[in-house]
Amino acid sequence: MLLKEYRICMPLTVEEYKIGQLYMISKHSLEQSGGGEGVEVVRNEPDTHPLYGQGQVTEKRIYLTSKLPSWMRKFVPMIFYVTEKAWNFYPYTVTEYSCSFLPKLQVKIETRFENDNGSNENVFGDGPTPRDSVCFLDILSDPIPDKHYKKTEDLSSWVSKRTGRGPLVDGWRNSARPIMCSYKKVQCSFEVYGFQTRTEEFIHRNIRDVLLVGHRQAVAWTDEWHGMSLEEVREFERKLQQETNSKLKCDRTDSGPVPLRPSFSRSLSVTDESSLKKMGLKTVSIPDCSSCPSSYSVKSPMRLNSNPE
Repeated sequence: MLLKEYRICMPLTVEEYKIGQLYMISKHSLEQSGGGEGVEVVRNEPDTHPLYGQGQVTEKRIYLTSKLPSWMRKFVPMIFYVTEKAWNFYPYTVTEYSCSFLPKLQVKIETRFENDNGSNENVFGDGPTPRDSVCFLDILSDPIPDKHYKKTEDLSSWVSKRTGRGPLVDGWRNSARPIMCSYKKVQCSFEVYGFQTRTEEFIHRNIRDVLLVGHRQAVAWTDEWHGMSLEEVREFERKLQQETNSKLKCDRTDSGPVPLRPSFSRSLSVTDESSLKKMGLKTVSIPDCSSCPSSYSVKSPMRLNSNPE
């Protein structure tokens, strides 16, 4: 398992970001959806937690086959999605990602929002995260993928007319007021021999990019959401979720039927039962051929196709 704690500061208050977060996630999801890929909202409803009180639970399907590296696309179906389940008890949230095709893949993100500049060393209350696993992400200067860069979201030239904040300058995290921090403890596990390290590192790289882009956008879009009530932003959320779901369905209909199996077929020699079980593949018992009819024979080694039926 690879664990990292990301800390992302913003020139906002925790109370303000309660609205900004909902606005940003909805608009970002719509922008990232297209070509049959993106975010489909399956469930979004109120929930109550015995410790954290009133909140919201959401379930989404994230279609992202084309965003996978080439070595990974060889092993997944053409229609591939990750299930996201999130429990939002602001200012504390838990998000979990899973995939039925990859039962060994587990990603969990715990988030706490605090009105500080990332200085809390035990924000989750379970002991400090090791220093080499803490990563500060700077929404002003840290690089993001070129495809996500927009001049209007460059915080070195951003100025909020509604709040009078901006632009951000070097060292802003130590001088900006107000300031808050998103603390995100990310645990990623993919315990499959030969794939664990690069898969977990790949997931963390993508999570880092998503966190940077999303928090930059939340600040850059301040004038779009600042002053909205919770009821107004929830209505905005419902509207954009309907648009996003419709966009995904239309794209898939227009593109015609999509093959459910990958074009690349890889076979596995059944010589190591424990390795197969680690990959989530079920094994079957083959009867002793000495007691089988002559018409029954098994050539060694037996080979099973690793693609799901």
